[in-house]
Amino acid sequence: MVQDSSLVSEQLAGLTLQQAQDEVDQWIKTIGVRYFDEMTNLAQLVEEVGEVARILSRTCGEQSYKKGQAPGDLADELADVLFVTVCLANQSGINLTDAFHRNLKKKTGRDAVRHLENPKLRGEEDGAEQSRGKDGH
Repeated sequence: MVQDSSLVSEQLAGLTLQQAQDEVDQWIKTIGVRYFDEMTNLAQLVEEVGEVARILSRTCGEQSYKKGQAPGDLADELADVLFVTVCLANQSGINLTDAFHRNLKKKTGRDAVRHLENPKLRGEEDGAEQSRGKDGH
């Protein structure tokens, strides 16, 4: 039975990482038949990240769209990246909530003052030149 998309949207509002993992697992078991193997999912992840890069390089970067090329939907592509990431976590027995909390704690300890002291982030031009070196690299 196909659910009404507005009902599904309501059910997913405020979704936690654990709920996302459960929803993806249920979808895989009922619609997807089984998980792709990890290497296939890695290839899928790289493909989806490439689609995000294509959109951003054209909307925020210096590339332009080819004549007649549709811009793409960044939100949809990011959701594809999330879906495949959740698949890989599920396959690997990783609780993304725990992993995310550990990762944020690691970043907080490592970067507590680093970004505050970064002249490039404060808009000081000479900081960017100093970090590249005299030859610009």
